[in-house]
Amino acid sequence: MNTKYIFVTGGVVSGLGKGITAASLGRLLKNRGYKVTIQKFDPYINVDPGTMNPCEHGEVFVTDDGAETDLDLGHYERFIDESLTRNSSITTGRIYSEVIEKERRGDYLGKTVQVVPHITNAIKEKVYKFKDSDIDVVITEIGGTVGDIESLPFIEAIRQVGIEQKREDVLFIHVTLLPYITGSNELKSKPTQHSVKELQSYGIKPDVLVCRSDLPIPDGMKEKIALFCNVRKENVIHNSTVDVLYEVPLMIEREGLAKVVCEHLNLNNIEPQNEEWENMISDIKAIKDEARVKIAIVGKYISLEDSYLSVVESLKHGGFANHVKVDIDFVDSELITDDNTAKEQLNKYDGILVPGGFGNRGTEGKIVAIKYARENNVPFLGICLGMQMAVVEFARDVVGIADADSAEFNSKTNNPVIHIMETQKDVKKKGGTMRLGAYPCRIKKGSLAEKVYGTTEISERHRHRYEFNNEYRASIEEAGMTISGTSPDNTLVEMVEIPSNKFFIAGQLHPEFKSRPDRPAPLFREFIKAAIK
Repeated sequence: MNTKYIFVTGGVVSGLGKGITAASLGRLLKNRGYKVTIQKFDPYINVDPGTMNPCEHGEVFVTDDGAETDLDLGHYERFIDESLTRNSSITTGRIYSEVIEKERRGDYLGKTVQVVPHITNAIKEKVYKFKDSDIDVVITEIGGTVGDIESLPFIEAIRQVGIEQKREDVLFIHVTLLPYITGSNELKSKPTQHSVKELQSYGIKPDVLVCRSDLPIPDGMKEKIALFCNVRKENVIHNSTVDVLYEVPLMIEREGLAKVVCEHLNLNNIEPQNEEWENMISDIKAIKDEARVKIAIVGKYISLEDSYLSVVESLKHGGFANHVKVDIDFVDSELITDDNTAKEQLNKYDGILVPGGFGNRGTEGKIVAIKYARENNVPFLGICLGMQMAVVEFARDVVGIADADSAEFNSKTNNPVIHIMETQKDVKKKGGTMRLGAYPCRIKKGSLAEKVYGTTEISERHRHRYEFNNEYRASIEEAGMTISGTSPDNTLVEMVEIPSNKFFIAGQLHPEFKSRPDRPAPLFREFIKAAIK
């Protein structure tokens, strides 16, 4: 079978759920037995989102192969349950960097380098990367909104793909908004018509329109949209808001999107195998409203909830597995200044989670919050920086090293319990400053970590620069903190825990990146279980 290509564009406004639509369609095609992958083209000029403030663009999602990517890749992985790679996250900055590098090497043999064909060819190379693989369907989401000046090279590139491939091997989906006007009590299709007209002016005729509206779309309006946008009526798909995010695949299945896609692409497996997904949604909806736990995420990027998107979703996954609803509050670590403010802000929670981050803003508040969790035996989960701050807190308040700190925040401290290892300093000079991607971890037998994972060998994704200082291993362990996870060669501390507490565990790793709604990350599953108790 020829590789099939599906392109998802957006119109009218941003934030309509193109990523969720792409991910949901991927799940429906996978449930029909097809091998699916998804990629995202982002128009911004950053080479990747790794240097962006999370409050600017949301969390940075990390793949197994160490790519720092857009948060939509997290949605893709959670829905289609496939580990994606750096080829699934492409930016304008990355494309231009690669083209300029080729030009400097002389690869273009002195030709004038232009947007067409050189930039568009580089974009198409990323689309065609899967052509000779076992992938049946490649779904590509184009970031931004049609009409944005920065996305034009991507639009032109996918137009060319539509010409180069057979008609039955390419499908264009356009996601738009049908605004509701309260004064006249009606939905309006004109913005969708204008958006489609804009897309057609670039040479792309959408095959399917996915129209976002919380109200039902009358048949008459569907007929009008189909007529004025030059699509079949059955190809106008209603996309509404659902109670549970993971219900979207079933919602668009009922609307007929997958059937339309299969017919257009000549995919024979029309009948889906959605039973497992349906059962999962039924179990989630069966959770009683009074079955709840309250979790505090103590962080500093709280002005944008998407800053901790994968953490939030993983907590929900842990709730699904334990048949409870998880109420999540974001607590600003900068507002926790001492033991009293910690008690005031945190005494109503069943569990406390301190996530990752960079920079010293709010770190002292995280340390105070961790102290509160430890001293009051509140279930605690620390992720990345959350683990580093747990080590600092323990060294200060239990071991008695008053000036213990991380070299990231205090380069002059006499007791850097968290530091950059000597072997990493040379790496830093070369520009590679972080451990990124999947790394193996050896878990100590008899530890809470082993109980959580059910094994002594795991692999989790990382995104951090500073490490536990091995000079303090002995004194910290003697005081009661167990080092329960290390690198296979025992040089890097990956996980720590306090056995005297009912649940106090933290790791350099980011387990949230591998959590799935039907297969929660073990640390989140057990954290929620402890919070219930």
